[in-house]
Amino acid sequence: MKLKHIFLTSAIAAAAFTSCCGGDEPLTSFVNPRIGTGGHGHVFVGANVPFGMVQVGPTSIPQQWDWCSGYHVSDSSVIGFSHTHLSGTGIGDLFDITIMPVTGEVTPGRGTVEDPGTGAWSYADRTKEICVPGYYSVPLLRYGITAEMTATSRVGFHRYTFPASEDASVVIDLENGGCWDSVRDAGFEILKDENGLVKAVGGYRYSMGWAKNQKVFFWAEFSKPAKEFFSVENPENDNPARHPVYGYFKLGSTAECEQLLVKVALSPVSVEGARANMEAELPGWDFEATRKAADKAWNETLAKIEVPKGDRDTKTVFYTALYHTMIAPSAYNDVDGRYRGSDDVVRQGDFNNYTTFSLWDTYRAAQPLMTVIHPEMMNDVVKTFYHIYKEQGDLPVWHLMSNETDCMVGNPGLIVFADAIVKGFRAGLSDEEIIDAMVTTATTPDRGQDLRMKYGFIPADLYHESVANDMEYAIADGALANCADFLGKADIAAKFRERSHSYRNFWDPELQFMRGRKTNGKFTEPFNPVYSRHETSDYCEGTGWQYLWLVPQDLDGLVGLFGSREATVAKLDGLFEAPDHVEGENASPDISGLIGQYAHGNEPSHHTIYLYSMLGEPHKAADRIRQVYKEMYFNAPEGLAGNEDVGQMSGWYVLSAMGFYQAEPAMPRFWFGAPLFPEMKVQVAGGELVIKAKGLSEQNRYIGAVKLNGKPYDKPYIEYADIVAGGTLEFEMIDK
Repeated sequence: MKLKHIFLTSAIAAAAFTSCCGGDEPLTSFVNPRIGTGGHGHVFVGANVPFGMVQVGPTSIPQQWDWCSGYHVSDSSVIGFSHTHLSGTGIGDLFDITIMPVTGEVTPGRGTVEDPGTGAWSYADRTKEICVPGYYSVPLLRYGITAEMTATSRVGFHRYTFPASEDASVVIDLENGGCWDSVRDAGFEILKDENGLVKAVGGYRYSMGWAKNQKVFFWAEFSKPAKEFFSVENPENDNPARHPVYGYFKLGSTAECEQLLVKVALSPVSVEGARANMEAELPGWDFEATRKAADKAWNETLAKIEVPKGDRDTKTVFYTALYHTMIAPSAYNDVDGRYRGSDDVVRQGDFNNYTTFSLWDTYRAAQPLMTVIHPEMMNDVVKTFYHIYKEQGDLPVWHLMSNETDCMVGNPGLIVFADAIVKGFRAGLSDEEIIDAMVTTATTPDRGQDLRMKYGFIPADLYHESVANDMEYAIADGALANCADFLGKADIAAKFRERSHSYRNFWDPELQFMRGRKTNGKFTEPFNPVYSRHETSDYCEGTGWQYLWLVPQDLDGLVGLFGSREATVAKLDGLFEAPDHVEGENASPDISGLIGQYAHGNEPSHHTIYLYSMLGEPHKAADRIRQVYKEMYFNAPEGLAGNEDVGQMSGWYVLSAMGFYQAEPAMPRFWFGAPLFPEMKVQVAGGELVIKAKGLSEQNRYIGAVKLNGKPYDKPYIEYADIVAGGTLEFEMIDK
């Protein structure tokens, strides 16, 4: 069975694209991939297609936090063009199979900017850089070479324009990955034509980094054969298992403006799989046609949401955000369905397998957004999760290239899995299979869950970030309970709903904060609600102010702790009025985008504004949402308040712009907030949802009344089923 990566190509999508563009500019012209390349956005820059395996683009010399994607606006060094990149993460990895065109003699190695003669690196001329969805181009100043690239799902396609040279080559770098990554084993195999010339190169790269056991295979073909190809070790490599990590494809002489095309296909399975992927997706050599196909794929997928003409910057921020939500999850199987499982076993799948799941981040908005606008992917996502569970023993936490990184806290994969199930994406799984996967994950005695099951909460004197871990586990328990209710498993629902209240163990009624508690029952001292100590305090990337509100699964219970709805609202007001700074010598750099102590730059705060809507104060939610629109998202490299986090930062913006947000785990309803545009058209499973904000203006910024399909609608939220059925959702906007 041959599987192809799914793009939206239906008549509905084509019609939406035509309507949205109005015969004028394509939607890709409203995407600025440089948004988030400054500050701490960490976004990917390069060429790819929606949810593709390949993200081909430049990789720079620095291996520091702000280069987790391989690119930052502050630095223009390029060691080559790698075929895998992360987007918006706080940890670096990948940058696999790096290609660098060169002239003259170069030495292997990453090189340093202090010594321009080291390595094969070059400065890039960023003034002539072109970056649009599906295409990237930049001149390399050291060599006078212009590099261009585009992509299919599994193939990176390069076009290099050389100057006149007597000694031109293409270097294949299998050593240098991203930040925490290091190569463990690598190798090449070559294919010659009937004249003995090299026309293709295959190989593999095994590495250890964030993904502890990553295996990537590749197949590269060249439009011009080479007289020779030779591989070398890095003489500075101290790995006792010596291996060739650099390959030189020697072109010899080139004429002025001579072009070389290079196709590089990837596979998680084998060199043969990579070659088959190339034959299936890119058998020819038409660079422009491939570029146009990538552009078409992006335009069709972006057309799932139509916004009206208006302020160009706002439209650019919106479509760039939508673009950022479609870089991952990424395809992780061959065209024949084979994939590498979490147990390092190659399997034949009957589904599109995915990877790059930053679930602690994305369960909050990016994944719920996917259930709305990418329903055709969701059963495959559910099946991917279930297969991960069967292969590693629990649902994913932060999954990368068939590796469980166990990064971040809680059981976020359980939340995403449960949410998909209650929305009808079962992937053919039985009730028993679903419950088994969730309950097993929730009761696995690791990552602090053993302590939580023993003590009823995670003690601060036995586990770092105890409050954060426990509160995230409680959210997952709430999701499990909701899903169990949905499946008619009342006893399981009751058990885990009770467990979802474990956050109450941290409640300090005197100070009215969630505080770390020790095994002896006493709170940790001293306590400062604006204090942070990265990775070793009671909170994860947050302060006491931010974690006070991490109870979306049991808002009524939180209100009960405060004593009344009014007291809860007053305390929530205090969050935004608190000092907008964080104290501590080793404070977490992730706490950013502050409005008081609300930190929009990091995920634990993302639902918090919508608590106002849930508490019956929607006008306060609207004010704060609009403040976030204005202050935290803008059309510039620094236009994101924090790490993009694989689509979550942008997912919040896209979902909120529709006028609603899913704040509760596996509870399929979306609370009203602040629609951004006077009209939006969203392609959903049932057709089209038209969202109208009648009379929207700076003054008329509040929702006064709601109609659904012409009938008055008196709920403060909209059900998921009503969203995906299509129709018309109409907000009557008023002045408060």
